[in-house]
Amino acid sequence: MRPRVSVQDSALRNGNFSLRIDPVRSEDAGLYEARVAYNMEVHSCQVELGVVSVTLSPPGPVVEHEPLLLTCNSSHRASLVETRWFHNGRLFPTPRTFCSSRGALSIVRPAMSDAGSWRCQLRYSDNEIISATYNLQILGFDGPMNPVVYAAAGFAAD
Repeated sequence: MRPRVSVQDSALRNGNFSLRIDPVRSEDAGLYEARVAYNMEVHSCQVELGVVSVTLSPPGPVVEHEPLLLTCNSSHRASLVETRWFHNGRLFPTPRTFCSSRGALSIVRPAMSDAGSWRCQLRYSDNEIISATYNLQILGFDGPMNPVVYAAAGFAAD
């Protein structure tokens, strides 16, 4: 996992043997165990790392009016009961979207107003609630629908 993993050597003297993973990847999910030997004693602890992610399909820049799919995935083992989506802090959907129970949100004709923070919230059968955020950027024209540009004859117009 190098170079994404580090341990703070200076913190070891104070009993802190934390592991830092940056950036976390989906395949990093699982059980981690730390063992420390000190004065003939062995101390250990286990931590389970769960990973949640939001992915965009197709990948790359989103162009206004071209369909997109946001998918929310988690390594949580319980059964998924409900998926909720929030756009800029407000509960979604609107009539021009389709939400599936498998954690996906499809926007058929994205507009510039769909850009911003999207948060998925997954609720599982064991009442665990997990969420992740995706900052959606959309390429398009954010101005009047039929713009008119006036330029003086003999000069450049942009």
